Amino acid sequence: MNEEHTMQHDNHDAERAGAPASSRPSSSADIITSVTSAQVADAIRAAGCAVSVQQDDLVTRLHSASHGIGYQVHWGNQAGADQYLDFTLSCPLRVQGGDLPEGLINEWHRSRRFARVAAHGEFLVLEMDVIVAGGVSPEFLNFSMRLWVEMMGQFFLHLRNFTQQAAGQTPGAEASGEDLAAVPGDTLASGDGQAPMKLN
Repeated sequence: MNEEHTMQHDNHDAERAGAPASSRPSSSADIITSVTSAQVADAIRAAGCAVSVQQDDLVTRLHSASHGIGYQVHWGNQAGADQYLDFTLSCPLRVQGGDLPEGLINEWHRSRRFARVAAHGEFLVLEMDVIVAGGVSPEFLNFSMRLWVEMMGQFFLHLRNFTQQAAGQTPGAEASGEDLAAVPGDTLASGDGQAPMKLN
């Protein structure tokens, strides 16, 4: 792994996500050691994404979307009623009609550190953990959501460029939820029930 190359990507991703608006040190009263579904929903909205809130067996489920692709919040360790020490942001994508190019996942992990990718059957899943146990500032929570949105955009760009290179095409300069790539001619769909999107 080229550690210097990876760190450069990480620094650029963090810069694009934006530093906290205030440089004021957080007081002990500001520190949060667990989060509620409402706090996470507010952080998602602050990152510019709408939130769908659903109740499922006394558990609040949060669903949102960025770049035209849906994602969801998976709660981690529970500290109390609707209080969590950590959670995972998850964007499942269904690949239909073929296999992803060899090396696509490994290349992502060589160049990125904040979010991981895993293949589960016909699903390709982008995930990022957010941990508040031990105490973090509200700004950290908001920054984490902006970073997640940035990582989603970077991943979609990675998908398109990598698969275009595998097909011998010139990589594109931009990516969006309406112009993604897995294998040319295949279909990539969000795993949360959205309509599949045709790939170029």
